[in-house]
Amino acid sequence: MSLSNGTLTGSTILTEDSDLTGAYPECVSPVLTVKEMAPDEQPREKLKKFGVGSLTNAELFAIILRTGTRGYPITTLCRDLMNVNDNLFLNLERRSREEIMAINGIGELKGMQIEAVMEIVRRYSTERVGKRIQVTDSSIIFDMMRHVIGNLPHEEIWAIFLNRMNCVIGKYKVSEGGGVSSIFDTKKIIRQAILSRAEGLILCHNHPSGNLRTSPQDDNITRQMKRACEALDLRLLDHVVVTTDGFYSYRDSSSIL
Repeated sequence: MSLSNGTLTGSTILTEDSDLTGAYPECVSPVLTVKEMAPDEQPREKLKKFGVGSLTNAELFAIILRTGTRGYPITTLCRDLMNVNDNLFLNLERRSREEIMAINGIGELKGMQIEAVMEIVRRYSTERVGKRIQVTDSSIIFDMMRHVIGNLPHEEIWAIFLNRMNCVIGKYKVSEGGGVSSIFDTKKIIRQAILSRAEGLILCHNHPSGNLRTSPQDDNITRQMKRACEALDLRLLDHVVVTTDGFYSYRDSSSIL
């Protein structure tokens, strides 16, 4: 995806003088206002008649964002929004507000509304009903953290604090870095663990590249954290590397832990 003084549409930059014919066909289809559409094709009427599950991803956003701009109806705006993201919310989640606002018809308010929707999705994905989560294997950490950091375009390191029964009592973002690495601070994690009255902890970080192969730096971080925990009689249960659709557990696969 590219940004310029023109309009963001996937990898194509549109300016006022651009010839759209053949370059981006979805943007040159006849533009109908919502009122000009057949009733069964209008998002709101379609929802009333067939239920919310009948709506496309673009139509769902049309219900939320409600209005387009002059000559650019909400249905077209939302279709273009999803087209430049290959109709995947996973891709949209990685966009910055500036990238979203570069799409024709999306200003600051609509950009913030879209961000709010994606944040609702993230929070819903990590909610649990009832008692605290008890960590019995590494897949539980993956399920807990994949929607928090698995799809981020940059690396983040988190510490998950546990009580004596290995139930989660807190999560703490240690650091945030670039696309390939982030700063690791052992003292900061230990300090927060003490404040949380934790008796055990698990490290977790993401690989934005999607590659689950651990690096020498990942190994060093694990060894540093293990030594620090042993000095204070804290249990380091695992270090889990997370991507969108997979994970690596040091406890399951490495001799370090």
